[in-house]
Amino acid sequence: MGRDERIHTFLMDCIADALIEIMKVKPLEKITVDEIVEVAGVGRATYFRNFCSKQEVLTYKFVRHWEINAEKRKLKERKKFDITNAVDFFEINCLLKDVFDVVYAAGQQATLYEAFYRIMVMQAQNENRRECYRERFYSYGLFGLLDEWIRNGYGETPQEMAETLKKIIA
Repeated sequence: MGRDERIHTFLMDCIADALIEIMKVKPLEKITVDEIVEVAGVGRATYFRNFCSKQEVLTYKFVRHWEINAEKRKLKERKKFDITNAVDFFEINCLLKDVFDVVYAAGQQATLYEAFYRIMVMQAQNENRRECYRERFYSYGLFGLLDEWIRNGYGETPQEMAETLKKIIA
């Protein structure tokens, strides 16, 4: 990653983190771009150059979180579903409990699915329609499982959730 790309990523991360912080105390629909950029310490142009909506900022946060943690864990397969990554999948998502709680309280869980779509399905843009359908199927399924886990207060450990997933698809 070059210097300019690191700076660009840093600024986008600042925007995403600022939005999450503001969402802890204010409803999403009442948050303005001016508030976000003030907390982030960036200009309006930086926001609009990178994002079209607050929802897109949230989706970015989830995709970036996955990319960082998949790299740290040296996951063999990062861009699509792989059952060998099941425990990692739930452990990585468990790290964002506080963010998920804020996002769900704002009714913005669709941004989490959009992140799954960008991570898993968008990479399968090839001539093999069957593979595209497969990736879409798994992204919806994984989102559904994660969504239920979040809504139930993370009652199971990541390891238990991975076992549940394995039993479901076996």
